Amino acid sequence: MKAFPWLIAGLAVGAAAVVIAVLNEPETGYSDPDVEHAANRIGAWGAKQRVTGSGGSILGAAKQKFGEAIGDYDLADEGAGDQTVGHIKDAAGKAADVVSDAIKDLNRP
Repeated sequence: MKAFPWLIAGLAVGAAAVVIAVLNEPETGYSDPDVEHAANRIGAWGAKQRVTGSGGSILGAAKQKFGEAIGDYDLADEGAGDQTVGHIKDAAGKAADVVSDAIKDLNRP
């Protein structure tokens, strides 16, 4: 019977925690416009990076092929480097889009 008071105390503490959690529950239907604005800015930056990255990849491939065609291997290497930078920018843009979407999803009521 010595455990009975501890059992009652544990149940009381648990009930108090539930009441506090219910009372402190955030309002539904609330969306922070500042967070939405930040998510939109991240998405816009990501779209810009994807466009410049894709363009850089295409121009880099053209520069590489042209350099190989005329025998200018420095130009071909520069084109390969431009392609790599373009792929990295494209990947960064895709990652920014994912982050933007995640922020928007978390901000939805």
